[in-house]
Amino acid sequence: MKPNKPRLRSLDFFRGLTVASMILVNNPGDWSHIYAPLEHSVWNGCTPTDLVFPFFLFIVGVSIVYAMASKKADPSNHRSLIWKAARRAATIYLLALVLNFIHSFDLSHLRLLGVLPRIAIVFFISTVIYIKTSRKTQIWIFWSILVAYYFIMNYIPVPGFGPANLEPSTNLAAWLDRTLLTTNHMWSGSKTFDPEGVLSTLPAISTCLLGIFTGDWLQQKDRNEENKSAWLFSAAGLLIIGGLIWNGFFPMNKALWTSSFVLFTGGLAMATLTFFYWIIDVHQRQRYTEPFVAFGSNAITIYVVSGYLPLLIGSIKLNDNGVPSNLWQYVYQHLFASWLSPINASVVSALVYVSLLSIPMIWMLRKKIFIKL
Repeated sequence: MKPNKPRLRSLDFFRGLTVASMILVNNPGDWSHIYAPLEHSVWNGCTPTDLVFPFFLFIVGVSIVYAMASKKADPSNHRSLIWKAARRAATIYLLALVLNFIHSFDLSHLRLLGVLPRIAIVFFISTVIYIKTSRKTQIWIFWSILVAYYFIMNYIPVPGFGPANLEPSTNLAAWLDRTLLTTNHMWSGSKTFDPEGVLSTLPAISTCLLGIFTGDWLQQKDRNEENKSAWLFSAAGLLIIGGLIWNGFFPMNKALWTSSFVLFTGGLAMATLTFFYWIIDVHQRQRYTEPFVAFGSNAITIYVVSGYLPLLIGSIKLNDNGVPSNLWQYVYQHLFASWLSPINASVVSALVYVSLLSIPMIWMLRKKIFIKL
C-alpha cells in the first residue's frame, strides 16, 4: 500500500532503530551468553535493553498525532477514528495470539498479555484520550496516572502478604496478575508476575502520552524548527532529571513500569527523537538512514516476521553428527559458534539475523509497500 502523505523520516528512522534493537535483543544465538547491555535489568535499574519497549510506546504516541491530527479537528470524524483504532488494536492482539499458537497450541497456558498486547491496549486507550480530550486534560491524565500509580504501589497493602512492597513476587501488581490472569496465562519465565501485566499497563499509557505531547509540539506551525528542537530538548532534560530524582524513592523498574521509569525513559526517547529530527528532517542528513527507515516503515510486520522465522526454521529437524538438532541450531553452531567465542557468536548471529531481515524491508521501502494492520 502506498502512503497518502509524506512521512516524518526521523520518526521512521527512530522507530526502525528501536524495532531493530528489539529484534537484536530477542534473538541471541545463545541465551546463556549475552553481553550485559543486551540484557534487561534483573529487577530495579535500567539497561539499554530496557529502553527499547518504552521507546516504541513513545513512538506510538507520536505516530497517533501524525496519523490523526488533521481529522481530529472535525468531531464528525471521531467515531471513525476510534473504530479504526479499535480494529487495528484487535488485529495486533490477534497477531500475538497467532504467534503464541505457532509456538504451542495450548489454550490452557495461553499468555493473555505481552509485548504486542500491550502495544495494542496502550495504542487504543491513548488514541481515545487523544481524540476526545484537550491538551490540558491529557497532561492532567498523564500526571494523575503516575502519581496514582506511585501511591497504589507504595501504600496499598497486598492481600495475603501484608504491607505494600516492590519485591518481584509480593508487590500489588504481581498479586493482581496472579488473581486476574492466573499463573497459566502469564509470562512463562515467571509464575509470580507478568512484565507486561495488568496494573503496569496504566503507566505505560503515560509513556505513550509523552509521545503524543511530542508529536503535537512537532506539528506546531507557528514555531520554527530551532524553537521546536530547543523546547523539546529542554523538556527531555527535565523529564530525565525528574526520573532520576523519583528513582530515589520509587526505583526505575521495567517490569513494574514505575513512574520514575516513565519519566526517565520518556525523556531519553524525547531527546533521541529530537536529535534525529534535527539531523535528518531539518538538516536533511539522510544518506545512511535507509536500513532503519525501512524497518520503521513496516515496524509491526517485521517484528512479527522476526518472531515467526526462528520458530519456522527451528521446526526443521535434522541430525548433526548423530546429535538431534534443527536447522536454526545447526546454522548457529556451524557458522558462528564453531569459530567465535560463545558470547561473540551469540551477538554476531543476532546482528547477521537483523541484517538479513533488512534486505526485504529495504526492498519494500523502495517499492513503497507499507503494510497497515
